[in-house]
Amino acid sequence: MSNSRSFWVTGASNGLGLALVERLLEQGHRVAASAKESDELNELAAQHGRRFLRLPWQLHAEQHATDACQQICHAWRSLDGLIINAGTSDYLPDDVADSELFEAIVTTNQLAAEQCLGNALPLLAKGDSPQVMAVFNRYSALQMYAPTQVTAGWNTLPQWMREQRKALKAQGVELTIVGPQSLKVPVTSAQAIPEEWTPQRVAEELLRRLPQAEPELVLEALDISSLWPLTR
Repeated sequence: MSNSRSFWVTGASNGLGLALVERLLEQGHRVAASAKESDELNELAAQHGRRFLRLPWQLHAEQHATDACQQICHAWRSLDGLIINAGTSDYLPDDVADSELFEAIVTTNQLAAEQCLGNALPLLAKGDSPQVMAVFNRYSALQMYAPTQVTAGWNTLPQWMREQRKALKAQGVELTIVGPQSLKVPVTSAQAIPEEWTPQRVAEELLRRLPQAEPELVLEALDISSLWPLTR
């Protein structure tokens, strides 16, 4: 991507989300980041000035997602790329029990994804070759509520994202879904070997593949804790 574009990265507090923000800024793009307060984000703000926009991070709450998109609209009027980091634990309640942890990761990311996509679509429709990339880990891609039943949008977030593809396409928006291979809904016959991915390596690879607008990418990580640190 040689020309400067505008991106919104969610779940950017640490790990992969933060690495994506850093790499996009290095490439000369304008980046809006939904992330908790951190020294790393403060340094990026001081270094990149108006090319870097800090946004609300509790995007599972409708008002926060609405406010974030209003800030993007005021600053840039449109959006070229939305990267939904749907593996983040940014939205977890402080008091969530260990027994409810995985369900909370799925449900809070589902709410955030729905709010972000719905609010960002008018901005994306005005963007230059607009794209959405949704990135999942093995927890946020879990099938909930009816794990023995057929995979559907109401019980699996990646499938819900797939069901948005037609409506996005009608608005000229391409969608790429990134996540572990599903045994129920395999996206390739090739076997993906889990690797020791670092946040920087994954960010570089995803952004290298972004212009190709591939519908599905498989990401298998041996250890997801560095890509999606668990914070509560």
